[in-house]
Amino acid sequence: MAKTILFPTDFSTASDAALEHAATLAKSSGAKLLIVHVEEPPLAYGGGELYYGIPEPDSNRILKMLEDVKPKDASVPFTHRLTMGDPAGEIVRIAGDEAVEMIVLGTHGRTGVTRILMGSVAEAVVRRAPCPVLVYRETAVKLTRPKAAATGG
Repeated sequence: MAKTILFPTDFSTASDAALEHAATLAKSSGAKLLIVHVEEPPLAYGGGELYYGIPEPDSNRILKMLEDVKPKDASVPFTHRLTMGDPAGEIVRIAGDEAVEMIVLGTHGRTGVTRILMGSVAEAVVRRAPCPVLVYRETAVKLTRPKAAATGG
């Protein structure tokens, strides 16, 4: 059975940065990449009515975006999979179903209130995954402020 590295993407810059790490690991270990996007189902309100403020995801558009996610190195074998559900749950399920060797995913590295409000797919995957998980944290670009001029008296 061929080795597989699972690479989930949410099409963010954090995911883009992690893709090259996943591709390098796949190439060095002779594994293929399984590139996955998990589309969250539309939100339903109380009585089961669909909230119409959010447009339905366009599956063809999302599939095209997924097809554009591929390693720069053309020698790295890969396949795509588009699925729907809870992102962390689906990533963990696919990892188990496919007996992957590793999951490589990018994270925004949010902390504090932002993480609580947004949730953390990466944290949930790390806690529940049936295999090692490499979390690549997107580094924030530090803005440098000019040093204040010394004021003498």
